[in-house]
Formats: sequence, structure tokens, C-alpha cells
Amino acid sequence: MSAAPAAPVMGLLLSGGRSTRMRRDKAALEYHGRSQLAHAWERLGAVVERAFVSVRPDQVEDPLRRGYPKIVDRQAGLGPLAGILAAQAAHPEAAWLVLACDLPFLDERTLAHLLAARDPGAPATAFRSAHDGLPEPLCAVYEPASAPALAAWAAAGRNCPRKFLIQSGARLLEPLDPQALDNINSADEYWSAMQTLSPGQSAAQRRIRVQYYALLREQAGRSDETLATAAQTPRALYDELRARHPFTLGPEVLRVAVNGEFGDWSQPLAEGDSVVFIPPVAGG
Repeated sequence: MSAAPAAPVMGLLLSGGRSTRMRRDKAALEYHGRSQLAHAWERLGAVVERAFVSVRPDQVEDPLRRGYPKIVDRQAGLGPLAGILAAQAAHPEAAWLVLACDLPFLDERTLAHLLAARDPGAPATAFRSAHDGLPEPLCAVYEPASAPALAAWAAAGRNCPRKFLIQSGARLLEPLDPQALDNINSADEYWSAMQTLSPGQSAAQRRIRVQYYALLREQAGRSDETLATAAQTPRALYDELRARHPFTLGPEVLRVAVNGEFGDWSQPLAEGDSVVFIPPVAGG
């Protein structure tokens, strides 16, 4: 008796993470002159005929994601597992090439190798991490047969897809290029990656709007300004502004907000950002 044909493979680009360590949407970061979401989508589309972007319910109308076919998470609090489960529920007949959107070094050759070495008889096929030898769950193919086990895994209160792959008997492959699977989670990692991928872009000018309040507004002589700057972080931007204006407050007593959300002094700045430096209440 001949073996049943392998299930067709669809692509799932995970973009629903909250980017808590980066302090801004990792899918919107630019490494190759465009958003990482657009870059990863092109990589995925080169190896599968049909793909979707995985989103949280509150991201459906997000401008960055609006133009892509989407699969919306059905469960909260499961991290990337929510996206995988939603995709399997939407198309139970398919195997899913699941890809995180924070892999800027990933190349098409790595994805093609994963598909060529896929084992449809295993619950999943994944690369082995070059760092610790464990499965890389967010650049992997999940077969249809893994769906019931993944659902039971989540129902038992477990949400780590890596641990699932360890226990499920997934086929593991050695990576062709270990750096291709490096994910970027923090500002320091972002700027390090930029020095490798796009060194000229990290030094490029970007237009930033800055708003001032209280003592900073008095000392700047204005409530806001828009400037072209090569500053990569809020800290570098504030240092630049202190050379322009007679600011007496050091960054250690200020808070910073980027695009309406409290941020981190080291987070990456992007074209069109709006930055607010917030003095202490009693500072003026």
C-alpha cells in the first residue's frame, strides 16, 4: 500500500507578539529598508503558495498588517502557540510552515531546506538551535497530526511550543547557517544586527517630532519641534537636544514616551516617531 500524500504546506507569519523587551513593534522595525513584516512575508511567499499573517484581535485594523491575509488568534495568553492553534483550526487539512517575524538574518535557502527535509510522518520538523541544541519552534513545519496534541497541550495549561517539540518526537535538522535563526528581542540586539545588515541605515537621518512640557518647554522656548536626526535612541536624541537648548534636567530624572507609550531610553527610533520627554511633576 502506498503512503498517503503529504499534506499541502501553508505559511504562517507570527506577528502578534507584544514586543515587551524591544518596547516597540518588532514587525515594524526596518533592517532591509522596509518593515521586517514585509521582508519576512516575501521570504515566506517564495517557498509556499499560500500564507497568512497571525495577529491578535486588536491588530486586525493595524495599518502595518491591514493589507495582508490574516488569521486571528482565538485564545489569549498563549503566546505564539495561539497563532499556531488558530491556523490549524482554520485549515486543518494543511501543514503549517510557522515563521516568527523577528528573524532578520533568515534566508530563503534555510526555508527551502526545511521544506525539502520535512518529515510528514513526524508531528513536526524543526531546526536544532545552534546555541543549545533544542528545537527552534518558530521556524518549523507543523503537520496536521500535531493539531490534537497541541490543543491538548494548551488545554493542560502549557504554552511553550519548544517543550512540545521536545516531547512530541519532532524531526530535528542541523541549521545550514546558525545565524539565520537568531531572533532579535532587545534594542541592543537590534543595533548589533543593523551594524551587520544595514550599517548605513543605522546612521541615516530620520524625522522625529519632539514635544516639551513644563520646565523643558520653558527652556526650549517652544512646545514642540520636528527635526532630522541621526539619533538612534531617545537617550541619544536627548543628548543632541541638550546641545541645542539650555536644558538643566538630566535624563535620570525624566521619563520618555514614544508614540504615546512610555518607553525605554535605549529603544530604537524610527522615521516619523513622536517623542515626549516628561519632567517630574515638581520640576517646573
